[in-house]
Amino acid sequence: MKQSPIFVKHYDLMAWLIPCTLKFAKSQRGVLARQIQTELFRIYEALVEAGGSDHPLPGLAEADRGLIRLRTYLRLSRDLRQLSPKQFEHASRLVREVGRLLGGWKKKAA
Repeated sequence: MKQSPIFVKHYDLMAWLIPCTLKFAKSQRGVLARQIQTELFRIYEALVEAGGSDHPLPGLAEADRGLIRLRTYLRLSRDLRQLSPKQFEHASRLVREVGRLLGGWKKKAA
């Protein structure tokens, strides 16, 4: 499977955000950081599933739901001061770009 822009952008998000979660306070690493990390991998897996399928819409829908959950976890991380406002802004830009690409893929697949 060729590397479409959504895979590259999501990889960039993962590569930037996972190290940030490792710096969360110890009390949040086992809870919030783990949820963020798990969601990042679930989204990636849903994208891979969609990319390798003749019927990509279920995988794309799952990735879309994952982005919604991830946005919530990121807001919570900011509110709990685990991410700085600048880090939250950067993460939000990356998530928005992945979401934009996902929306385009969903339109094309429909």
